[in-house]
Amino acid sequence: MRIGAHLREDDNPLATAEELGIDLFQMFVTDPQGWKKPEQRSDAEAIAASPIDVVVHSSYQINVASLNNRLRMPSRKAVEQQAAAAAELGAFGLVVHGGHLRDGEESALGFENWRKLFERQEDKGGFGVPILIENTAGGDHAMARTLESIERLWDAVGDYEQAGFCLDTCHAWAGGEDLVGLVERVRAITGRIDLVHLNNSRDEFDSGRDRHANLADGHIDPDVLLGVIAAADAPVVLETPAPGIPDDLEFLRDKL
Repeated sequence: MRIGAHLREDDNPLATAEELGIDLFQMFVTDPQGWKKPEQRSDAEAIAASPIDVVVHSSYQINVASLNNRLRMPSRKAVEQQAAAAAELGAFGLVVHGGHLRDGEESALGFENWRKLFERQEDKGGFGVPILIENTAGGDHAMARTLESIERLWDAVGDYEQAGFCLDTCHAWAGGEDLVGLVERVRAITGRIDLVHLNNSRDEFDSGRDRHANLADGHIDPDVLLGVIAAADAPVVLETPAPGIPDDLEFLRDKL
């Protein structure tokens, strides 16, 4: 099992990954709160050549499901650009949140917009790396909060080879999905889990709040979290609070 961590705003993520002794790391390729196109990294060749795997998390404002052209169109472009930057690093995927609509908007149109993302990029030769759609924690009009919404989303994109899935344990818990047996229920819909974001939650079940906790500190039983990653048999990335990541890694290495 490959285990790693999200190295936030790290100027030298490869060195930090080596120091932590992890098998993979997650990183941003641009400001996660902005729309700026990724710039060429001086360490791109070193990251690509390293035996430590890398996955890229897209910027947070991306919402390809949106019915607002002023948000959806730049979101599509940002996914394309950030996937290209991820490819230069030798990444195995780009994680993109499922997105959401506004109150009163027709959900079918949001799922259709996800389909169009892959359809239109396929005409250009595809993305630089697979797009790993991540389940989200809250929002009544979210595209990937509940299993029902994930099923509708997969009906729209599941036939595209570059559509993958990232399962976030905190998001699922906050979204009201029981983690026991969740891997099997998700896989019955998507046929795949390409990455697990292993996070405990600072909030109670079905809170709708996306607030991560270290593995031993939240409301989720750590043994349940271990059960998720054992069942998923996929790469694992910790997105837990940074000061506690060494302890989280030690916990996983001890238990696994």
